[in-house]
Amino acid sequence: MKTNTITKKLDNLYEFDREPVKKSKLQGIGNFLGMYAGEHVAGTEFVIGILFVAHGVSVTDLFIGGFIGNLLAVLSWAFITAPIAVKERLSLYWQLRKICGPILVFIYNIVNALMFCFLAGAMVAVSATAVGIPFNIAMPSLGDLYPNSVGWVITVLIVGGVITTIAILGFESLARFAKVAAPWMFIIFVAAAVNSFPRLGIEPGLGNFWQVANETIWTGVAREGVSQFTIWHVIFFTWLANAAMHLGMSDLSIFRYAKKWYYGFASAVGMYLGHYIAWIASGVLYAAATSDAPGPVAYQAAGIAGAICVVIAGWTTANPTLYRAGLALQVASPNWKRWKVTLIAGAITTIAAMFPALVMRLLDFVALYGLILIPMGGIIFADFYLFQKMGLQSYFAEKYQRSFNTAAGATWFLLLALALIANRVLGIELFFLPFPTWLAAIGLYILFSYGYQKTSLKHKV
Repeated sequence: MKTNTITKKLDNLYEFDREPVKKSKLQGIGNFLGMYAGEHVAGTEFVIGILFVAHGVSVTDLFIGGFIGNLLAVLSWAFITAPIAVKERLSLYWQLRKICGPILVFIYNIVNALMFCFLAGAMVAVSATAVGIPFNIAMPSLGDLYPNSVGWVITVLIVGGVITTIAILGFESLARFAKVAAPWMFIIFVAAAVNSFPRLGIEPGLGNFWQVANETIWTGVAREGVSQFTIWHVIFFTWLANAAMHLGMSDLSIFRYAKKWYYGFASAVGMYLGHYIAWIASGVLYAAATSDAPGPVAYQAAGIAGAICVVIAGWTTANPTLYRAGLALQVASPNWKRWKVTLIAGAITTIAAMFPALVMRLLDFVALYGLILIPMGGIIFADFYLFQKMGLQSYFAEKYQRSFNTAAGATWFLLLALALIANRVLGIELFFLPFPTWLAAIGLYILFSYGYQKTSLKHKV
């Protein structure tokens, strides 16, 4: 009886999976400030800040490139993603279904959900490196590929279970959790970095900060066996680290709850307090630490508060990421309740988190998942902003009951193939491919749609 009651309550956690969000459910800007701060003052920041140091980013490249890249990301959310979300109030997955048809969206949603599960898995692993500290569990390093102990596996299972539970509870629970956690996490990030200054030889007045930063932290020289990054790597990675969310339109699922389109500027809190300051802080921590696992790095700098910060930071990133994955799978399996598919996504996430290689390759993975998902963002952009002006039909699959929009499918598959060739054959790094791919998606989808819509309506097939 008790189990049936719990299941019934979970079934009632409706998140407007297949229809626009109702006006009564719209959220104020505070929830978005909290969510973006919580998601981006996060576990990824501990890892990415460390990897920038390892890739030999110079202090000037980090400070200037990071500022420019984060600004571009904020503008992408505010002027491209949020206006569409507020006008349509649909999740990414249901909006794509209206454009592309159920078969193509089924394929996309499976790929999308898996990408988000792996990203959330990296954050579960980050949190687990801190949870295991009091129990003296052997932590995997960034160089490990596989689980290194039973204790590590058990820790990941516990952390993954907690994160999955919060994601199942829905958007409002995610926002409340993030609003409470974000301010405290930011303070710990900064305090831990400042506490590490004496070990690096930085004087109290910060008069020699720039000198020490050049000589000890961001030296401009990559570690052995690691590729060299320039300011262009920093700009494009910083801008497009979340390409799947803004240019790729995944955050239609988040901003559909916003009262106004300009809530998109709430992303600035995450980009500058999180990506900008937190990456700087984690670089300082890494330079002063004797470990490369996020939990021990933070613990050495700020004690138990630092370790707790890593745990919470991992949660606040993994929670909305897993929420998005659950929505994607829910559209792919519409007869299942969202909580059930989120539970499945949580299981995939937790299994992935057991493998430290996911964290070690985080920079490449973030670039890759953005690249895979971003063409669909270009398709949505064209459909919303350009189609009617060019005499084309928006939401073509829904209006004319097409199960597979050939123009959209051809655009996505062709661009993925071209991106693979550009990376593998021409040697263009993943960080530089998402934006040109997004632009190409807009152009190709318009071009293909002229022929597809005309032919399809003429022959009624």
